Amino acid sequence: MTVRLEQRDHREAPRKSWWRRPWVGPLAVVVVVFLAFSMPPYLAMDPAQSRVPQPPGFTSHYWFLAAHVLFGSIAMVGALLQIWPWFRAKYPAVHRKIGRVYVFAGVLPAGLLALTVGAMSPFGPATRVANVVAGVLWLACTFAGWRAARQRRFGDHRRWMIRSFALTMSIIVSRLVGPIALITLQPQLETTFGGSELALTQSVAAITAWLSPTLVIIATQWYLDRRPARKKSAIAR
Repeated sequence: MTVRLEQRDHREAPRKSWWRRPWVGPLAVVVVVFLAFSMPPYLAMDPAQSRVPQPPGFTSHYWFLAAHVLFGSIAMVGALLQIWPWFRAKYPAVHRKIGRVYVFAGVLPAGLLALTVGAMSPFGPATRVANVVAGVLWLACTFAGWRAARQRRFGDHRRWMIRSFALTMSIIVSRLVGPIALITLQPQLETTFGGSELALTQSVAAITAWLSPTLVIIATQWYLDRRPARKKSAIAR
């Protein structure tokens, strides 16, 4: 019996290693590069450096956007640590503290600001609706995860926080979808868009705003739905 227990412990030990999720490292690199590119115009506190045009009648747009970027960056960094299994197992108390930072100093202020900035987007009504819907989903998934943890429903907490994490990272997906949409639609400038650069820009922005969170939500739900099946098959073996 002792030998069997020792063998079982030996088999389970590698699962607790820091490299249990090898994608965490590459994702961290992507996040660092993304933040290094995205944050400087908003840390400079200079509206002239904004990458988003100021909508008419919203003179505080830059400051709302800069705050959204700052709090969103806190959420992205916090999400990386929260999703890392080794870190959660090694430092459970720190995990809980960072979780509170993620929710109350990251997603909550960034999501509320996203509703304002998104509703006033200069890229047209379709983009505005998409931004608001994505912001509501981000806040709702995060709140559901926080509430589940408070009620000690940790299985539900994990699933909702995975959805929240995915929506936090959807901004990176949008940086891939946007150029692809532009490259695809650019040849149709004179035909489909009648030579209107504004119509082309608004269409690209709308496709990006709708498709990015949609792809992320579908992929996340597929991942969550597959996990029970994989566990059952592992038990059967």
